[in-house]
Amino acid sequence: MQPLGTASFYARASASIGTVRARTEELQSQIATGDRLTRSSDDPLAASRLRRLAQAETLATVSEDNAARASTDLALADDALGAFADGLTRARELALQAANGTLNDSQRAAIGTELDQIHANLLSLANARDSAGHALFGGETTGDAYALDASGTATYLGTATSAALDLGDGTSVARGLTGPEFIGAAGGTLDLVGSLASALRTGSPDPRTAAQGALTGLADATRVVGTAQAVVGGRLAAIDLASERAVRSGELRAAEQSRLGDTDLAGTIAELQQTMLVLEASQASFARLSSLSLFDVLR
Repeated sequence: MQPLGTASFYARASASIGTVRARTEELQSQIATGDRLTRSSDDPLAASRLRRLAQAETLATVSEDNAARASTDLALADDALGAFADGLTRARELALQAANGTLNDSQRAAIGTELDQIHANLLSLANARDSAGHALFGGETTGDAYALDASGTATYLGTATSAALDLGDGTSVARGLTGPEFIGAAGGTLDLVGSLASALRTGSPDPRTAAQGALTGLADATRVVGTAQAVVGGRLAAIDLASERAVRSGELRAAEQSRLGDTDLAGTIAELQQTMLVLEASQASFARLSSLSLFDVLR
């Protein structure tokens, strides 16, 4: 059995070398992975802050997805509204022609046929689909926003509002418009165009008067659609601003995450070199001391 002093010497030397070796391996791992922290106990405050930053990053990803969806749906709405406005402009031009006293019933009937086509196109636009394949102007309904009954009257089938999507930092935006917001109550504009088309085609009771009477309604409908386009444009602008803020916030988070969690390569490499020198010196000293005996000392 070794004397107690010898056992203690070996134990202390082994523990000391083991500590230095462990630090060497830790530094090598930091350099290889780029991560300063291998466990939360390395720096509890930094680890806690990194967890909060990771949670913020997760929420930011959700907000980014929401912004992308809202932007896509609003862009689709803007395109549809533009086409809707073009249809109304053409309808008003045709109504002006039909109101001319020099036209006969046959000519007005031809105008009515074109208005029928416009009416069908406006209905199709009102039932346009969003990025998920649902009714673009139907709020939260998944089917069509509008349907025609047996008499050709349009009925709104959607919900009262469109969902608001969270863009982060307390900002949210409605992802679209509902039909009544630009078509009017019930069938609104759709019924106006459809009724005019029918009156001109059938020639009763007074197609010219019907055309004159529709002019004001068509002008008002065009203005309402223009207002709706402005609303959509404002929401798209709000999404752009929110996205810019999100980019800046993301850059700040990334910088802080790097400061707290990334390895300082220059400093870590320098410390690793010093630690390896200490390890080599400790191992060499242990080897020399462990080879000595009492007879070597007495010589």
